[in-house]
Amino acid sequence: MSKIYNFSAGPSTLPEAVLKQAQAEMLDWQGSGVSVMEMSHRGAEFMSIAKDLHDDLRELMAIPDNYKILFLQGGATGQFSFIPANILGDKTKACYINTGAWSEKAIKSAKSYCDVIVSASSEDNKFTSIPDRASWNIDEEAAYLHYTPNETIHGVEFQTIPEVGDLTLVADMSSNILSREIDVSKFGIIYAGTQKNMGPAGAVVVIVREDLIGKAQTTGLPDIFNYEKQVKNDSMLNTPASYTWYLVGLVLKWLKAQGGVAAMEAINQRKAAKLYAAIDQSSFYSNPVAVADRSRMNVPFVLADDSLDKAFLSAAKEKGLLALKGHRAVGGMRASIYNAMPEAGVTALVEFMADFEKTHG
Repeated sequence: MSKIYNFSAGPSTLPEAVLKQAQAEMLDWQGSGVSVMEMSHRGAEFMSIAKDLHDDLRELMAIPDNYKILFLQGGATGQFSFIPANILGDKTKACYINTGAWSEKAIKSAKSYCDVIVSASSEDNKFTSIPDRASWNIDEEAAYLHYTPNETIHGVEFQTIPEVGDLTLVADMSSNILSREIDVSKFGIIYAGTQKNMGPAGAVVVIVREDLIGKAQTTGLPDIFNYEKQVKNDSMLNTPASYTWYLVGLVLKWLKAQGGVAAMEAINQRKAAKLYAAIDQSSFYSNPVAVADRSRMNVPFVLADDSLDKAFLSAAKEKGLLALKGHRAVGGMRASIYNAMPEAGVTALVEFMADFEKTHG
């Protein structure tokens, strides 16, 4: 079998260098005599890991000083509820943009906490584009506007940060964080599960502006999901997902070694362009997403004859190209090409697709 390339949408592929370092340090972290998995999260060794983790993320994303960084549990799905619980304050409404499955889940959860205004939706066109900004219905009295910059399942991505005036902007960046440069100061909250573009599953990063902390609806909200309490305890109100923190930290150092987010964005642009070109130049494959709204991270595509889907996946697996089956909600295929997917992996996929078309087209 050729080299393995894992196109899973999450948990996703990790940089080989990170896995090798973790392997080398598994039994003895830097002469400490113990694995990171065995360390006290209050000990000096782990506290140094935690400090590097926070410092490196702040540096890579140029996070301003008036933002706090939290690493919490419950995944991005937990934040669907904990964001309104934490920042609604005395307001009763929140605006949401619906561009796919993860937007829908966030909307459903928020309805338990406030009146949800769906300011725009692309449901009518099966989430194959982003609603035109001019059509958005934004309530200026809302507490915030929430959107999902990249929809993992449908393969739709915002190419720019939407302008929402003085309204607090909240973004679920689970599947495109650190893949392109952004201006963090335009957001009130950025959150992302770690299992797609930052490391393994087990944690969610929440980057929250200081003025939004301290507004929590304390009735019924567990302390571990209260931003104010977690800020005061450095995300360690309870025992954190310590090994996930360590691995995310290794990924961040790897990213710095690649030249940072700007360098990675250029690589991601090349990878996506190559794969979309292979799809667009073929009559055998197609991508349903509006060209201007295509994701650089998650590329869905379908075969002209879906009876060949099983053969395609089987042949791909034999070539070492794994996890290409599309989400059950949309079918077809999906290639997730996050930061850790090397350009060689995309090249191998494109070459396989061409060979499969020659044989079956």
